[in-house]
Amino acid sequence: MVADGKFILVLGCFDTKGEVFAFLRKRILAHGEQVITMDTGVFSTKRVFDVDFDANTVASEGGYRLEKLRAERDRGKAIDVMGRGAAKITARLIADRKIKAVIGMGGGGGTYIALAAMQQIPLGIPKICLTTLAAKDLSRQIGDKDITLIPSVVDVAGMNHILKRLVEQAAAAICAMANVTTTDNPEVAGTIAISMFGNTTACVDKCTELLNREGYEVLSFHATGVGGKTMEALIREGSFDAILDVTTTELADDLCGGICSAGPNRLTAATEMKIPQVVVPGCLDMVNFAHLDTVPVQYRDRQLYSWAPDVTLMRTNVEENQMLGKKLAERVSRSQAPASIVIPLRGISQVDADGGIFYQPEANAALFSAIRQHADEHIRVVETDLHINDPAFAETLVRTLLGLLQKKSSHSIN
Repeated sequence: MVADGKFILVLGCFDTKGEVFAFLRKRILAHGEQVITMDTGVFSTKRVFDVDFDANTVASEGGYRLEKLRAERDRGKAIDVMGRGAAKITARLIADRKIKAVIGMGGGGGTYIALAAMQQIPLGIPKICLTTLAAKDLSRQIGDKDITLIPSVVDVAGMNHILKRLVEQAAAAICAMANVTTTDNPEVAGTIAISMFGNTTACVDKCTELLNREGYEVLSFHATGVGGKTMEALIREGSFDAILDVTTTELADDLCGGICSAGPNRLTAATEMKIPQVVVPGCLDMVNFAHLDTVPVQYRDRQLYSWAPDVTLMRTNVEENQMLGKKLAERVSRSQAPASIVIPLRGISQVDADGGIFYQPEANAALFSAIRQHADEHIRVVETDLHINDPAFAETLVRTLLGLLQKKSSHSIN
């Protein structure tokens, strides 16, 4: 098991939960693994096993002295400091290629610190957190990482027959996950990321089919906020050869406070990483909210549509489309790699078609005009007299993307 020379990182608050962590460590060692331990607790710890990174070290890495944290007795500050420190140490361990997996346990504070540390760990390295908060919304703390949450059922405080069984299972799970041998992928021409929504599924499906025929692997990301963040994060990790950003709707949610915002960094990673991208103003006709009664008061008199009982769409107006077109064009224009914006003049979503519920040519005209006005001259803007879900539009997108890849390849050779 340990032939690879790597370790499973065990981290958490050993001050209040030392007994439970001692048992977790013992079970992982029993599976034949090597362990690195990190104590993120603030209070005095009764040493029951060897600790590689003690609380003093973690606090120092977080920019604070442990004694001062103890004296101030500010729980919120302590959690923040220990989370930052744990994240810095974890990042170094990852950079040094010492970690094959990580597992943490805790209640509210311990979970926050463990998840903060796990943000430093790339996709594919197993991450487990046994937590009292598994049933709560931890989407903000988890972000775009592949973290597995296991409900602790009881508090992680002192051993009992329920917690013992769950810790044993968590230890077995992290050891098994750490030693999975990934089957080799078949040779592909390259890997393409593509963004999608229910309103652009037909386009994405056709693009995927065409790219697969050309030998490319295509990874789809649902533009729900988390999907966009994940795609951007993986772009920065160097996971893709090009981006086909069909569904940029998350920009509209970020502008108007919708539930599918991917934050202010959406549509920036491909530019930073200098990889080819084809961008479409897909689904910028809509902002996403949850149930109808959750729509903010200032939007109650706008055009709303129930896509599902728990999904309410708001049609973007002329002013919003002007801002969105400007934002999209300016972000793509920063690219030093080959990049194109492709506009489907007959509609940008399933519901934005002639006769559709969101069909508003004047709003789209404002969007398209802003894109033309703010796109830099080195960015090719392709306009098609097609709807976004027309098969011919997908063919245009794939043809454009393949052309950019060929252009980048020829520049590399030269």
